[in-house]
Amino acid sequence: MSDTRPLLRSAAGNRRVGPSIAPAGDGRGGFDLDGEALFRLMAWLSPAYPIGAFAYSSGIEWAVEAGDIADIASLQRWLEAMLVAGSGANDGILFSHAYRAVDRGDDRAFVNVAELAASFVPTRERFQETTALGRTFLEVTQAAWPCPALHKLRDHWKGPVAYPIAVAAACAGHAIALDPALHGFLTALSSNWISAAMRLVPLGHTESQRVLRSLEPTVSATMRRAVSASLDDLGSATFRADIASARHETQYTRLFRS
Repeated sequence: MSDTRPLLRSAAGNRRVGPSIAPAGDGRGGFDLDGEALFRLMAWLSPAYPIGAFAYSSGIEWAVEAGDIADIASLQRWLEAMLVAGSGANDGILFSHAYRAVDRGDDRAFVNVAELAASFVPTRERFQETTALGRTFLEVTQAAWPCPALHKLRDHWKGPVAYPIAVAAACAGHAIALDPALHGFLTALSSNWISAAMRLVPLGHTESQRVLRSLEPTVSATMRRAVSASLDDLGSATFRADIASARHETQYTRLFRS
């Protein structure tokens, strides 16, 4: 059980001195990144970061077999829907709230959003995907880039950690501003989806980059909505994607784990 006692404030009134995940901060910080922050963000969200993201397709594998995704146009429509009204949008909102909770040292809020993120997945495979990536991300990042926020995270939340929660905690703990952190996270998420589709449709490397380029305004818009959204804005209208994820569990021949 997490420690949810009220956090004490110092005489200055700005910094908490009770048990907390991280010190207070400004919550967003614009798009300014120094070299160290940029280096870490690019490393953590790189396809080479050893968390196994390449093994998951978020249901895209079934969508390709079913014929829902067959070319660049259909892939673009599918991914835009995921970003605007599906798991991408929800991950963005959860990321934003987790980041702010860590940034201001609000342990209770962090526990609440971590619990919500772990339960707010529609299928077993999506749960396994987001929590496996989240667990591995925390293990690798704490080993290579330790910080108090990651060290204390497990003291306050013993349950499974969804991927956006893990990345948000690391970014807040290392003082990487929210806007570029979330923008990078959503870009990496989209890139991983396209990488899966590239192997399944199949698509050439240049075609896949055209799809990623086409998603640029959608990623930016999703980020802007997420940083101002409340948890009440969580929800999904991508029913076909949820069906794809559930059907993938029994798909006869498959390359991916989700």
